[in-house]
Formats: sequence, C-alpha cells, structure tokens
Amino acid sequence: MTVTATSVGEPERLEPQAAPAPRAARRVRRLVPAAAAALSGVLLYVSFPPRTLWWLALPAFAVFAWSLRGRTWKAGLGLGYLFGLGFLLPLLVWTGVEVGSGPWLALVAVEAIFIALVGAGVALVARLPAWPVWAAAVWIAGEAARARMPFGGFPWGKIAFGQADGVFLPLAAVGGTPVLGFAVVLCGFGLYEIVRVVVEGRRGGELRRGTAVVALISVAAPVLGAVAARSLVSDKAENGTTTVALVQGNVPRSGLEFNAQRRAVLDYHARETERLAERVKAGEVPKPDLVLWPENSSDVDPFANPDAAAVIEGAATAIGVPISVGGVVERGGKLYNEQILWDPDKGPVDTYDKRQVQPFGEYLPLRSLLGVINKNWTSMVSQDFSRGHKPGVFTMADAKVGLVTCYEAAFDWTVRSTVQDGAQLISVPSNNATFDRSEMTYQQLAMSRVRAVEHSRTVTVPVTSGVSAVIMPDGKITQRTGMFVAASLVQKVPLRSSETPATRLGTLPEMLLVLVAAAGLGWTVVSTTRGRRKRAAEDARVAEPEVPESAR
Repeated sequence: MTVTATSVGEPERLEPQAAPAPRAARRVRRLVPAAAAALSGVLLYVSFPPRTLWWLALPAFAVFAWSLRGRTWKAGLGLGYLFGLGFLLPLLVWTGVEVGSGPWLALVAVEAIFIALVGAGVALVARLPAWPVWAAAVWIAGEAARARMPFGGFPWGKIAFGQADGVFLPLAAVGGTPVLGFAVVLCGFGLYEIVRVVVEGRRGGELRRGTAVVALISVAAPVLGAVAARSLVSDKAENGTTTVALVQGNVPRSGLEFNAQRRAVLDYHARETERLAERVKAGEVPKPDLVLWPENSSDVDPFANPDAAAVIEGAATAIGVPISVGGVVERGGKLYNEQILWDPDKGPVDTYDKRQVQPFGEYLPLRSLLGVINKNWTSMVSQDFSRGHKPGVFTMADAKVGLVTCYEAAFDWTVRSTVQDGAQLISVPSNNATFDRSEMTYQQLAMSRVRAVEHSRTVTVPVTSGVSAVIMPDGKITQRTGMFVAASLVQKVPLRSSETPATRLGTLPEMLLVLVAAAGLGWTVVSTTRGRRKRAAEDARVAEPEVPESAR
C-alpha cells in the first residue's frame, strides 16, 4: 500500500500498489518454452503424410531443442510431454474415428510418456560437448522403447515414416528406420545449434570454434550421407520381372459395420478379379503372373464355408493365375488373420498367419478390466486373434512374394524377416475401411515407401477400399487407386534378391544408437555427481572454523 499526500485537514488515502513487473515477466518466460514445445510438436505432425512437407521436421526439432536447452531434467520431462501431445494428438486422431475419443486420448496419453522421457534425456545430455549427437541418439532410444512396449509396442509416428518424400530417404537402406530417423533429428538439433552460435556471435559472445564445427557437421553429415546412400537404391531387376495385379474390390460402406458385410466384400473382390480377366482377354491390359487381394477380402472362412471357397475358386479360374487371398480363418479353436495362396488348379496350397496382431483391434489386453470400464469396448473385439510364428513367403509364378499384413508394416522386424527368408518383392495387404478417409491410409502408405528403399524391393499395397499402390524399390509410387472405388492395377515389376546394409545389419544400428544414448546419459550423471561432490567439499572447507595458531 502507498500513502498519498493530501491537503491539511483531509484524511490520508491508501491506494494499492501495483504488482512488480518482474513477476509477470517471469511467468511469461515460463510459458514461452511450454508453448514452443507444444507448437513444435504440431509442426512435426504437419511434416507427416498426406502432406509432403517433410522438411518441417528440421525446424520442429530445432525449436524443441531451444525449449529444452539449459533446462533441468524435470522441466525436460514436462516439455517433452507437451511436445508429444502436440505431435501425437493430431497424428493419431484416426484411432478414434469409429470408437470415440476415449481410446484415442488414452493412446496418446500413454505414448506421449515415452517422448516426455526423451525430453528429460535431451535436457540432460544438452550439457555435453557435441550434444546434438547424444540428443539425437536419445530420441532413437525412445523410439526403440516405444516400438516394443507396452503390448508389443506401437511404432506409429517414427520420424522415418514422415520422410518418404525427403532427401534423407536413401539412408533407410544404410541402417533402416533408426538411422534415417537419427539423421533427421540430428540435422534439426544441429540447425538450432548453428542459429545459437550465430546469434551469440552477433551479441559479442565468445565464439567457440569447436562448437561451431560440431553444429555444421550435425547438419552437413546427414545430408552428405543421404547423397552417398543413393548408390544403394536401385530399380534394376536382378531375378527377372513379374507382372503383378492388385485387386481393390471396395466395401459396401466404411466403418466397423463393414464386418457385417463379409460376404459382400468377398463377392466384390471376386467380381473385380473377373472384370480384370475380361480386360486381359480384350487385350486392354497384360495378363498378370499373380494376383494380390487385400487383408479381409474373405472374412468368410473358405475352409469352413464351401460357398466362399467356390467364389474364390471361380475368380482364380477366371484369371488363370494364383491369388493371395486375405482371410479370417478359425483353426484348432483359434482365430487367425491369414493370407491364403490359392492356385487355380490346386486350390489353397499355402498360408501365412499374421504375426504382429494389433492390440485393442485384433486382441484385447486387460479384457476384464476394460469390460468393467466400458462393455462396448470388449464387444468390439469379441474374440482375440492368435499370432503366427513364421515369415510368410509365397512362391507365385516363380516369384517369391513376402507377406507383411497391414499393421505389421510399422515394425522393422516383420518386414526384414520376410526379405531374409527370400522375398524378391513385398506385399502389404491391408484393410483401411474401418478408418474411413482419414490420414491413416496415407501414413501407412508412406511406411511402405520407406520399406521399399530400406530393403530395395518392390512393394505392393493391395487395400480393400484404397489407397492401393505399386511402389518401386526407390520408394516412388508408379500406380495408385482412389479411395472407396473398385479398381485393379497391373504392372511389370523387378524382382530383386540382393540385401541392403539395413537388411544385413538388422537391429545392430538401432542397438548402437541406444548404447550411444546410454553412454551420454551416463556421462551426464557421472559429471553432475562429481560436480556436486566437488562443490560440497569446497563448501565444507570454507565453512570449517579457523583454529587459532596458539591452539595448534
């Protein structure tokens, strides 16, 4: 309160004193990093498909680094969580298209915890020399953890999957998605460090040559590495070619209700295959050597329903070549999401059971607990799918076709194992009808483009309702369909058997980056502990009372 002077005889007036300006300024300064972290997460989301703004990932990580630099690990934890929310909330909105916002928000809340831990780690290693290297490794360690737990992991949103149109894509052939993602994050952190060095130099601060060199290398090395890695990307046929046909039969309607139209979906795919046979007979398109149907193209079990088997048999006879059919099969009391190789003369001759089944979609963890919370959730997954255990490689017209069913394309190990088992081209049969026209379709298509470069294989993506596509080993899409239309694609594609470094090295690059992250965090913890002990010892010496000379 302040006392205001008055005329003689008038009482003194007390007026409230304004709050000190520095306190308000401090509050604003606290909010700015939080807002920057959240907005940089949104910026990272915008860099992902269906947009081709891959380069926005660099400023996204640069701003994220600015928000973390000089912060405590506790602040990094909170800022990392905000970054994760800004990124994952819009990226994964499609998960709530049919089941509501509850599961979507729960998924994002859990997945953002991993990014929060990454934020804490980056805040710690940012104190080290050459910190962008350590920090980028910490990010990849976070992705490695998120791809494995809980419930088998959820790799959706790996930085590599946003780079299908970017200059860094060839690095996928060097060390897979971990090396590609590491390069992008390193370049983004390096970009921030360059800006910081320039700004401090203009302000008259001390310019450390080593810091400037590290910043430049952090940006230049990933770009130069990507240029050099282009030599690993080739569309050359090593084992001849094959003419492949993708059939997209479409569905009666989108959403979860399409499951009630199982027979109609099967009929649609058989009908589109017969139309393709008529086009071949008319000379409009070349005759394919093999035909690929999508996941769930026959949810009516053809082994238990003779009428469904007859429909598939009729389509195979009409086209006259083997068909890979996506079916739902019950065997031994267990349910399997299965690909069935159907020969026009011999019938079903081989099968592949999906190995990476989707939690909360194809099986329900914590079923009893979720049933208490919401019975509708348990009714959506009334019976759990069982897992397969062997890679799926079908021999179709002398071509070895590796099967990676839908959700499996997000996991490094599932794709790599089919190539190591001899696949000369890869098929990713999918069913996106549940998610309507959401961005999920384009995000998954980008994954397949990255896989094509990673293993130098043609990748085909037959989908029930679109977008079906043919992808060359360099990641380029040569043909694609629209969404919710019946269509077929026919194309001659190269067969390849050589292995890229990424295929041969497997998980080794990822494990090395995890070790780098662990080493950086360990270095920080040890240095911090030693510094505290040193300061404590110095404080103790200063506080020690001086003994008079006469008392010695």
